[in-house]
Amino acid sequence: MTRTEKPVEALVRFVVGPDDVLVPDVEARAEGRGVWITLSREAVAEAVRKKAFARSLKGPVQVPDDLPGLTELRLKQRLLSALGMARKAGQFVTGATKVKSALQSGDALALLTAIDAAEDGRNKMSSSLRALNYARQEAGLSGPGVPHFELLQSAEMDLALGLENVIHAALMTGAAAQSAVEKAKRLARYNAQPMDEYTDRNAASGVLLSADQDERR
Repeated sequence: MTRTEKPVEALVRFVVGPDDVLVPDVEARAEGRGVWITLSREAVAEAVRKKAFARSLKGPVQVPDDLPGLTELRLKQRLLSALGMARKAGQFVTGATKVKSALQSGDALALLTAIDAAEDGRNKMSSSLRALNYARQEAGLSGPGVPHFELLQSAEMDLALGLENVIHAALMTGAAAQSAVEKAKRLARYNAQPMDEYTDRNAASGVLLSADQDERR
């Protein structure tokens, strides 16, 4: 483990509750002393294996059996909530036709595809996105292009959004959608998934900041 300083977007906070149980504080808002660790499933699992949380917090702490999985669940719940807010704000569209139109118009901030999408549908949508990002490059536009996330099952999005059969979706221009994009990036980073064809997989480096350094960054 190292103590390298990293920006807050590259970290996730853990805090000890009243019952001495360690919980992921993915919004970094909970009261109490906490520790920050690299936003990576591998890093969290390593910290559990090495009993690093108790050493850093210098006190009794009960670590859940599947802390890496619980952290992913909290990040996923946060993303689903943000998608719901984007939908209420009219910044979330579903359906292959509407999503392709959003990509072609340049109004899409991000493309979402269900993990369990059919291969042919996934390939067609990915081709549309590649064409869009290539056109952006040819036009000399800066930035990495429109990101493509495959983070959620269709049923998860259905339940959270009150919709049916959500396979392809696009987040449209707007503050609520931008917030959802940032949360999707955090979940993708945690699971070490690429966010678009120009983004390499994120390496887990296992940084752990002590409780003494915990000021919610």
